[in-house]
Formats: sequence, C-alpha cells, structure tokens
Amino acid sequence: MSYKTIRLRKGKEESLERFHPWVFSGAIETLPEDIEEGDVVRVESHSGNLLGTGHYQIGSIAVRMLAADDTVIDSDFYTTRLSHAWELRRSLGLTGNGSAFRLVHGEGDFLPGLVVDIYGDTAVMQAHSPGMHFARNTIAEALTSLDNGRVKNVYYKSETTLPFKASLDPVNQYIIGGFTTDVAIENGLKFRVDWLRGQKTGFFVDQRDNRSLLERFSPGRNVLNMFCYTGGFSVYAMRGAAKRVVSVDSSEKAISLTNANIELNFPGDNRHSAVAEDAFKYLTAMKPGEFDLIVLDPPAFAKHRSAIRNALRGYQRLNAKAIEKIAPGGILFTFSCSQAISKEQFRLAVFSACAQTGRKVRILHQLTQPADHPVNIYHPEGEYLKGLILYIE
Repeated sequence: MSYKTIRLRKGKEESLERFHPWVFSGAIETLPEDIEEGDVVRVESHSGNLLGTGHYQIGSIAVRMLAADDTVIDSDFYTTRLSHAWELRRSLGLTGNGSAFRLVHGEGDFLPGLVVDIYGDTAVMQAHSPGMHFARNTIAEALTSLDNGRVKNVYYKSETTLPFKASLDPVNQYIIGGFTTDVAIENGLKFRVDWLRGQKTGFFVDQRDNRSLLERFSPGRNVLNMFCYTGGFSVYAMRGAAKRVVSVDSSEKAISLTNANIELNFPGDNRHSAVAEDAFKYLTAMKPGEFDLIVLDPPAFAKHRSAIRNALRGYQRLNAKAIEKIAPGGILFTFSCSQAISKEQFRLAVFSACAQTGRKVRILHQLTQPADHPVNIYHPEGEYLKGLILYIE
C-alpha cells in the first residue's frame, strides 16, 4: 500500500533510529500538501531512508509511530498487535472470566494513541489520536476475535481524550454489542464500573497491585482514603481487617459509587463511612492522630509541563498536611499519576513536605504501575504512576 511521505530535517532521525515512537513537529522538513489528520504516513530521513510508518496529527507530537518499517496498517496489523497484548496479560494471570485489566497501554503495547481496558466481557476503548479514532471499527472487530471471542461488547469512549484541534466530535457509544453487567472482579473483590459516565474507562486498574499491598498494612488500623473515587483502596482495607475506614471525595457521585462497592463486598458492615468533602478542608479539620493509615491518590495535578511548578506545590502541601496529622507509627500511601512529573520531582516534593513537619519518616516501598501497564523501554515517558509508602514516627 502506498502511504503519503513525511521527510525529516537533517539529523532529526536519531530518536527514531533509537526506536522512540514520536516525531515532533519541529523535526519535520516537508509535509504532503494533501495530508490530513489521522492519515497513515511513511516517515523518511533527510536523505530519503525509510524510518517507519505511523499516524499523522496536528500538534507538537506530529507522528505516532506504529512500525519501524513499511508495515501495512490494516486489520491484520491490529489483530496481531492485540493478540500479543492479550498473550502478555494471559501470562500474567489476568484474563480470567469477569476480571478487570488493561489490555492496551498505548506505547507500552506498541499501539501509541490507544488504550483498552477489559471489564469482564466488555472492552472499553479510548483513542488519544485521530488515527486510532478512524481505526476504531477495525480495532473493535479485532478485539472480538481474541481468545475465542471472549470480548462480546466494545464501548468507545473518546469524547474527552482526542485532541481538540482535530474537531472530530466523537460520540461515546457501543461499537459492538451493548450493556450487560457493570460488575468486574479484581483479586476476588467485586466493583461496579461506570464506563458510561465515569472517569477514564470507569475504574483505575493501574492501582491493582498497590491496593493489594495496602490490604497487608490494614489489619487493626484506622484508614483514611482520600480522593477515593470508586473506593478501591477502601474495599481492600476492609478485606484487610481494618478497624475503621473513611472514604473522602469531593464528588457526591464518587461517594455513591464507593458506598455501592463497599455494600457489594461487605453488606451491612458499619466499619465504613464516606464523606463528600474537599480533601484539603477535610485534612485541615480532622483531629491529629485520628488515622494511622492514610491514602493520598489525587487526580493528575499537572497534565502539561507548564503546570509542573504549581503541581509540585500542591503535592507538597497535601502531603505535609497528611504527615502532620497522621498518628505516630502511621503509614502513608502517597501517589502522583501526572506523567509530566518525574519520580525525582515527586520524591523531592514529598521530602519537602516531611521536612516541613519535622517528623521522622522512612520509605518502606517505592511504587509504580502494574505489569498490564507496561513501559516501552524506548519510551520512558510511559512510566507515569509514582508512589511511596512512608512510615512516620
């Protein structure tokens, strides 16, 4: 198949030769006059050597590379890539019936611009590039071919993830099948997943391993789960024999979803309560020593590099308040999901928060995303989730 060709400026091919999957707009020397967003393009060096094939879009990241050769991007291409992604998750023991896991993690699965989460027999697909948006029907068909037709429904949810400059006006809808059940299983626990109206694809599967770790720290503790959303950490704390669990989120809808998940797993258990409140206000008003295990899992404070400075101040302020109030011998789980914030920057913000309180603090664990959110070794930017478990005297 003949694709339109983009030629790079002299010397700008080096990152592609190191297999990085992005071409920035400033690296491009010539574009075809008739090129359109979402087109599959060939990328050539200044001297005319083929560097690979990818999706073109307007913006800072101009091409997201799909292959380092002249591979045809068709249904067979997507079926092969998705099959490889499924096999990885199967080898991790994640593909059991009813389970929740990430099947495609963009660049980490060599499908930049695409995210697919699996909830039981439903795949929730998000496109982050025009190219993946235009390929959505082909991808949906390929998804239903996996594991002898394990996926029965494909829900497309890209209204908030596509670049606004593309003016694509995507509609969130089922491409294949329709609504069946909204209950997914994670490590034997049940969760109602609102993929129709919830954040992201409806559930944060990237905290699976960290929730399991929290369960081990929970016996006999008073647990505060800030920014609870669906109450994932709260449910694990309950199973971990926590003495008391309080879930806090500014969203009434999140509180309702958390309460539903607690009731789904621990009906009638009065150890749990939930509060709709701003996190900073709640931490400021609560009594010192009331909790000896606190979870801070806020939404991304910095979605772009221009917001990094303010985000770091926010992380410092939030962590300082929690460290100040936590009981002696307390455990703090603290996270950043901002891709723009590096591990070093986040750790420095938490260090500054500790120093501000003057308390003795030790790092017990350094946390990251689970194996179904793999990081392409040539694309270190894919390592977005950072976390620390702190012991505070």
